[in-house]
Amino acid sequence: MLRRNKFTPGLLVALAVLSLGGAGFYTPVQAQQASYSSGYAQDRAEIEDLMARYLFAMDWGDLDAYAATFTEDGRLDYANGSAQGRQAIKETVQAFKDRISKIYVDADGNPAKLRHVVAQTVIRVEGNQAWSTALWYEMANNGPDGAPSIGTYGTYEDELEKVDGQWLFKRRLINNEFLEGRGTGDKNPVRTLDEAALSEKHGEISQ
Repeated sequence: MLRRNKFTPGLLVALAVLSLGGAGFYTPVQAQQASYSSGYAQDRAEIEDLMARYLFAMDWGDLDAYAATFTEDGRLDYANGSAQGRQAIKETVQAFKDRISKIYVDADGNPAKLRHVVAQTVIRVEGNQAWSTALWYEMANNGPDGAPSIGTYGTYEDELEKVDGQWLFKRRLINNEFLEGRGTGDKNPVRTLDEAALSEKHGEISQ
């Protein structure tokens, strides 16, 4: 015996809209998926390694290694301002760590151990340039009796450049969802990433 599907008229309309990609669910940019070259896996692996080295260097206070993840004229945009160039970035991170050590303390009043984690990450590669958007959060042992706690979170929005065969950050924007005026915003950040990549790609073609 055949069962009759119980779709309401409203549901049928909604399904039709979704199947057509209407109602603002997809823009032309989003519908045009990234093209993955034969070398994408290698580039992505190298960029993910760069991101990991960046976080290990920051959390363990290896400021030389941290600054070396940026291009010579690389730029870091963060909650309290921006820094450009490796030396300025190094000094900025040192000041941040000095300041944060007084805010995040463990149960004994010692500077807490902060550990940053990167979650889902989208990476778009176009030649020797790349863009990435990643969700990050931060853990520390500043909970009751030294228990871990998740205190802050946000997104990284990156522009990367391949210099002498090595991927480096050309610009890193740190968004903090918990700070007024520093959130990522309501727009899907992956759309912003795709728009930047396509704009650059079309610009190269037109030259």
